[in-house]
Amino acid sequence: MKGLSILGSTGSVGVQTLDIIRTYPDEFDVVGISANSNYETLTQQVREFSPSLVNCNSFPKSFEESLPKTTRLGSMNEMAKAMEVDILVTATTGYASLIPTFQALEHGKSIAIANKESIIMAGQSLIDYARDHKASLYPIDSEPSAIWQCLRGEESPIHKLIITASGGPFRDTPLEEMANASPSEALRHPTWNMGAKISVDSATMMNKAFEVIEAKWLFGVEWDEIDVVIHPESIVHSIVEFQDGSSKSQMSHPDMRLPIQHALFYPRRPLNPNLTRFDPSVAANLTFQALEPERYPCFSMALNFAKRGETWPSALCGADEGAVQAFLKGKISFKEIPLVIESALNSYEPKSDPSLEQLTEAFDWGATKVRDLSGLED
Repeated sequence: MKGLSILGSTGSVGVQTLDIIRTYPDEFDVVGISANSNYETLTQQVREFSPSLVNCNSFPKSFEESLPKTTRLGSMNEMAKAMEVDILVTATTGYASLIPTFQALEHGKSIAIANKESIIMAGQSLIDYARDHKASLYPIDSEPSAIWQCLRGEESPIHKLIITASGGPFRDTPLEEMANASPSEALRHPTWNMGAKISVDSATMMNKAFEVIEAKWLFGVEWDEIDVVIHPESIVHSIVEFQDGSSKSQMSHPDMRLPIQHALFYPRRPLNPNLTRFDPSVAANLTFQALEPERYPCFSMALNFAKRGETWPSALCGADEGAVQAFLKGKISFKEIPLVIESALNSYEPKSDPSLEQLTEAFDWGATKVRDLSGLED
């Protein structure tokens, strides 16, 4: 039985992770779970899974009083490195999982990682730290998981990684209508059921830029060895092209539980009767098209800043978080999201060879700068 701690257990990925555990109760023991402020859902999860550690950033006194004697409050760092933990699932947004991830790696834990910011902000230092401590990073986002699965057993050089994107809710929307899209429209993803932040990032294609950055570090490739194509059906999750011209893709019904399960059980592939299977005999046509730069200005803008290295990617992550918050609260329009991010970052002064503290400071700078430009109060 594997011991798990789940950071962000009340969010979309966290809830689906617990659904996998519910399907295989004899395979996993939930050691710790954490949430930001959703203590009601966290309370229900404590009752069902009986973790020994629980963490919540904001809760009433009644929450602590309701905890069973076998469960106590603990920090995310504590649940990341607990002796009973074999796998840490990082399903938070922002940099809340950054230091716990390094703590877990230091203690040789495997990381099932959905938190993009940890990879984007720490980059090669995270990869090196995992290698030095003989620990593993298992991606549980569908696209990097697909690449990981395509590379299993391969020793041939990679020619290209091709990451697919649904195109989000505005894939076919006229540009003039898209410019003034409302938050409710941006949250209406055509394929995936996700949280608000990642749904808006999918609409702007910032999320896909983040996945390109992830892929660079996770798979050790150059920037020009990664492409992105629009694939509306979300069946092909990524493609790996090898130097001889052969390509491999990972295909499945769009369900986050599959890549989560793959990471938790790796290298096994057990049968899950609750997952819908992809049937090519009844599937619609699979289509692909080029990404339109004018439709998704966040994509190229984000990569331009990320390629600068140092603390630029951290500031980018923070600026995006601030812009999404401002958009969701009606302070800026949809078309202003890339404009306010770029305006903020144009005044940024990066730090070289940064510490973890400097990475988080850069994130906070970006978020604060965008909030100030947008007139959004903390």
